[in-house]
Amino acid sequence: MALERWNRKLHFYSGLFLFLFLWLFAASGLLLNHPSWNFDEYWKNRRETNYEREISNPGPEVKGDLAQAHEIMRQTGIGGEILWTTTRTDTNVFDFQVRRPGHYFFIKADFARRVVSVRQADVNVWGVMKVLHTFSGVQLDDPRNRRDWALTSLWAYSMDGVAIGLIFMVLSSFYMWYQLPQKRVFGLIVIGVGSLACGVFCVGLRWFF
Repeated sequence: MALERWNRKLHFYSGLFLFLFLWLFAASGLLLNHPSWNFDEYWKNRRETNYEREISNPGPEVKGDLAQAHEIMRQTGIGGEILWTTTRTDTNVFDFQVRRPGHYFFIKADFARRVVSVRQADVNVWGVMKVLHTFSGVQLDDPRNRRDWALTSLWAYSMDGVAIGLIFMVLSSFYMWYQLPQKRVFGLIVIGVGSLACGVFCVGLRWFF
């Protein structure tokens, strides 16, 4: 049957394409779930450097905090996703963060002195894995934080692809299971147990606690 043959092929190759993504999320999920594990204390083992750079103050054509942040990053050669953490109270001082997997930049621009102070923190591979697990470039509680780095959008779209691929693999598994009548009873039991376990966490905990 053509549909069954194509379903198996797509299921097979989707799994091969997604396996490194799945391993990444599985491993980083374990690290996030067990913060007491000593070997992955990436922030404690970070490497920090501090330096200053002279800059030219942004001209009148550079309007708004985002444009000024991009101009400062251009002059200092820093790339990554901009993260807003403070509200400006002094127009001559501009604080913001830039983050990309493995690197954190805490930037303070002093326009009066025309100097940018940078504190750079570099983390190990465990830190990169943890960041990638949650790296989206947006924060629901702060509308200022939007995706402004091309690689952030690329990563986000990749995660959309991973999610769609997993949905397809689950649906194709259902199809292959249904094509085997001798496996249907046991399959229903497995589906029931899995659905019950998931339901306890998604719905049941609201009633029990």
